[in-house]
Amino acid sequence: MSSLIDLHSHSTVSDGTLTPAELFQHAFERGIRVLALTDHDDLAGLEEAAITSRDLGMTLINGVEISVTWNRRTLHVLGLKVSSTHAPLLAGLAEIRAGRHARAVGMAAGLDQIGIAGSLEGAYRHAKRGIISRSHFARYLVEQGHAKDFSAVFKKYMVKGKPGYCEHRWASLEDALDWIIGSGGIPVLAHPGRYDLGKTNMLTLLHEFRELGGKGIEVVTGSHTAEMVPHFARLAHQFELLSSSGSDYHGPGQTYTDMGRLPDLPPGCVPVWHDWPEAVALQ
Repeated sequence: MSSLIDLHSHSTVSDGTLTPAELFQHAFERGIRVLALTDHDDLAGLEEAAITSRDLGMTLINGVEISVTWNRRTLHVLGLKVSSTHAPLLAGLAEIRAGRHARAVGMAAGLDQIGIAGSLEGAYRHAKRGIISRSHFARYLVEQGHAKDFSAVFKKYMVKGKPGYCEHRWASLEDALDWIIGSGGIPVLAHPGRYDLGKTNMLTLLHEFRELGGKGIEVVTGSHTAEMVPHFARLAHQFELLSSSGSDYHGPGQTYTDMGRLPDLPPGCVPVWHDWPEAVALQ
C-alpha cells in the first residue's frame, strides 16, 4: 500500500522543477496512485494538479508545507486534506510568501557584499511561478560556478554565519496548526530527522505539537536514513501520532529519493491514511 501513496511533493509553484501536471505524470509512471501536492506556503498548483490527476485516474490530496519558526529554529509542517478556500489559511500563507521575498532581498544583499552580484534576479529566474526559496538561490549559484552542488552551496553560503544567510521569522507553530485544522486538514510534522534538535528538544517539540492538535509525523521520507525510520516510528507510537510517508520529491536530480522508491512504514505504525476512503479503495 505504501508504494502507491506519496504524501509529500513539490512543483514549480514552490521549489520543484516540474509543473503540477508534469509532477503527476511522473508520479503515475512510478506507480503512485494517491499523491499530495505540498508546495511550500502556496496552494496555487492544486487546480492544475486536480485536472491532471483526474485525467490519469489518480487521487489528489490537497496539501501544503508551511514554514514555521519554533524555538528560533525553522521547521516545516505539512497540511494534508486542507481546504483551498479557507480564508485564514490563505491569508497566513500570503503573509509567509511576503516574508520570503523580504528574506530573499536580505540574502542577496549578503551575497552582493562578497562580490556575487545579481543573485536576487538569478534566483527569481529559477522561481518560475514567483515563490522564492533558498533552493532557487542555490540553483543560481551552482549555475554561475560558485559551488559544485546544492550541498556545497548551503555549507559555503546559506547556513548561519555565512554571507547568504538571513535570519527570518516564519509562522508560529500554533498559527500553522490552527490554519490547517481550521481548514479541515491534518497537521503532520515534516521530515523530523532533518532538524538536528537533539533528544530533549525533539521530545519538547513533539509534546507541544501534539498539544496544539498535531496528528502525524513523517516516519518515512526521502531524507530519512534507514536508522531514522524505526526511531521516528517509536516516537510516533510514544506520542500517539499517525505515521506518514512521502518522498519530498522536487524533480529529477533535485531530490533524495524518487517517487515509488520509499520503504514501507515499519510494522506497528498507524498510517495517516488508515481511514481514508482514497486509500481503502486501493486495497
